[in-house]
Amino acid sequence: MSDIVLPAVVDRTAQLLQQLAGALNLPREILASDEEIAHAWQSLPRELRRIPADQRNELLARMCVAVAVGLFDSAINYAWNASVLQLRNRVRAFGLHMVAQLKSRSFEESDLLDLKDAELLDLCLRLNLLTEEAFFFLSESREIRNHFSSAHPPIGQLDDRELIVFVSRCTKYALTGGANPQGVDSNRFIAVLKAGSFDPDQLQVWTAALERTHEAQRELLIGTLHGIYCDPSSAQHTRQNALEVARQFANRLNAKLGSDLLNRHSDYMASGDSPRRNASRQFFEQLGLISLLTEAERHSIISGLSRRLLSVHHGIDNFYNEPPFAERLQELTFQTDVPASTQEEFVNAVVTCAIGNPYGVSHAALPHYKAIVSNFSPAEVVYMLQLPTKDGLVADRLKKYQHCTARFRTLVGWINESAVPTRVQKAFKSWRDDD
Repeated sequence: MSDIVLPAVVDRTAQLLQQLAGALNLPREILASDEEIAHAWQSLPRELRRIPADQRNELLARMCVAVAVGLFDSAINYAWNASVLQLRNRVRAFGLHMVAQLKSRSFEESDLLDLKDAELLDLCLRLNLLTEEAFFFLSESREIRNHFSSAHPPIGQLDDRELIVFVSRCTKYALTGGANPQGVDSNRFIAVLKAGSFDPDQLQVWTAALERTHEAQRELLIGTLHGIYCDPSSAQHTRQNALEVARQFANRLNAKLGSDLLNRHSDYMASGDSPRRNASRQFFEQLGLISLLTEAERHSIISGLSRRLLSVHHGIDNFYNEPPFAERLQELTFQTDVPASTQEEFVNAVVTCAIGNPYGVSHAALPHYKAIVSNFSPAEVVYMLQLPTKDGLVADRLKKYQHCTARFRTLVGWINESAVPTRVQKAFKSWRDDD
């Protein structure tokens, strides 16, 4: 670390500043006092020595000149601008293409330059280029710069102590050092995701790494996993790795991350990007998060699966093919309420399959049907108890096949009695009491 010796300036500037203020008929107090300038000037070399020689630029030279003539408001502006330039360099070194992948959208030099200072700090925190401590103190410094520097009409003046503290924070957290040594190496994490299918040990290692890192980076990386999963160009093993890691945090998502994921999903819908939209739906389904989706989206998911279940039921080998569809429908309807717009379709599909056809019923699917019927809402119970009196396949089978009637009675026995509305109590008791 090279020594820095600043020239003696106070004796030369004191008289000059007095004469300048007098010439403008202004009080000398509009500028920092001679004593404040002297103390600040004496402390500056200690801070400058901490900055690597190749990072000392013209902005720092201008900062020194501003301090020498008592323009502390200009000095902090120069120090802050030097810090911003260095933080941008950290992002460039990380890789703009990597930022684009992490944010699931294009991110070029112009985007970096357009970032507001607060957005730049937030990005550096998320990329693990700043510690939480550094983010806190630099955010505080940004507020000081906005309110006490020459960049905006100031609300007051800083003294020499406040100036040096400001410069010290910029030096410590932005102008020296580089990437945060702790947290997750995002570049390596993405590279490993793409390299091959995770074994249990790898999944455990990377899950633990995301648990240890700070919240901001964890949020960014889980959002990245969603983007990778939805990317049509991602290999299947990469998508599965992304899903498995994200699944470990499905029950611990905070409101902000849930909102970020929904915003990404909405962007896919708004842009008409069907492959990404469909993959995003699957991501929410697999993580048990469909309750976050809009009612229209949930309608589409549950309605589609109800139709597929009925289609399989009417197809060849239905007794063997129904269970996975029944299981998936149970999983989804236990995640969220069934939208009113698809309740009738949903109930009809479940009851039709659960009472079976002339040849029997899928016994492997029955536990799932039992769980679904036991979880029926009052409105769904009404739809079910009305099926025997409505035109349709259920009523037709109940009339023709005694074993279907017996199974329907069994289904009624699975209903949660507290969910039976008054208007269908009579039908409920009739099926329950009928031997």
